[in-house]
Amino acid sequence: MQDQNHPLYSIDRDLVDRLLAKMSPNDEDLVDLARLLNRYEGFPGAEDLQTDMAKALKMWGMNRDQLNSKTCKIWTSGFRPGQNGEEAVGSGFDTSENPET
Repeated sequence: MQDQNHPLYSIDRDLVDRLLAKMSPNDEDLVDLARLLNRYEGFPGAEDLQTDMAKALKMWGMNRDQLNSKTCKIWTSGFRPGQNGEEAVGSGFDTSENPET
């Protein structure tokens, strides 16, 4: 099977490089790593990203289950991306059927 290029690779590469520079991650860092691990899980390519994400996880002294448990608690506590002035993840598009007018 031939390796594929992921359309978000260049953005994700910058983010993974930033995460690798963090010795002590904050909530946003943990959430970012968890979502990137999910994005690239089973993806046939971007091995360098996948290797570096595993390095960050190891550097932070966690395994995948511990990361998932922590991020679940983070989300449950009311965390929303971009709360601390950083760029938000995802879309701000409101999909509710009764939008406010």
